[in-house]
Amino acid sequence: MGNGALSGAVIAVAGAGGPAGRAALLRLAEAGATVVGADNDPERLAEAVDAARYGAGGASVIGEPVDLLDLNSTRDWALRVEKDFGRVDGVVHLVGGWRGSETFIKTSLDDWDFLELLLIKTVQHTSLAFFEALQRSERGRYVLISASGATKPSASNAAYAAAKAAAEAWTLALADAFRKAGGADGPTSAATILVVKALVHEAMRADRPNAKFAGFTDVKDLAEAIAGVWDKPAAEVNGNRLWLTEKP
Repeated sequence: MGNGALSGAVIAVAGAGGPAGRAALLRLAEAGATVVGADNDPERLAEAVDAARYGAGGASVIGEPVDLLDLNSTRDWALRVEKDFGRVDGVVHLVGGWRGSETFIKTSLDDWDFLELLLIKTVQHTSLAFFEALQRSERGRYVLISASGATKPSASNAAYAAAKAAAEAWTLALADAFRKAGGADGPTSAATILVVKALVHEAMRADRPNAKFAGFTDVKDLAEAIAGVWDKPAAEVNGNRLWLTEKP
């Protein structure tokens, strides 16, 4: 593990307990990073961390339950990560959630309230909490996972698409902050957006063996793309969207 492309890097993964989080923990650990996962479900997080450690041959994967809806708790987590490991080279935002409606007029604003917390507040809190540590890194990266619906919203996904679009806008503002901090030499840290239509994993395929999942991105392919963000110069990825599905 020590000779991987991300050897020596310390990467925090928010929303590490879900299928995408599990895949990201494993892939980043395989690349040699020390990976620190956070989730609001301690049991699910522990299972994800154990699976990544085993799958990556005993790599350094740590889990910590964190309330990412609380800015102070998120800041405390960021401080602990940097204190314990000496640096933070990346934050991967995988906190998800979805609510849709049958038609536009039937959209429930309760869905917006729910999605605003999961998809926007957690982005705001993690980016604010980790900004200075990422800026101190020579290869800091903030990676947001977004959806193609933010670019071309459908009538039945108004709340979800609007929340994803807001999260993208916030991340692009973070990218501008990295750009300005880099000055004339350009940014050393970057904020970037990976865009999918939707995600699919093995359990979904097992439950629906006849489904096509057209345009969906497998969580393993997403994890590969996440790890690949560190392969490119900061200036190349900062403020950009990497499309993992067809543009609408």
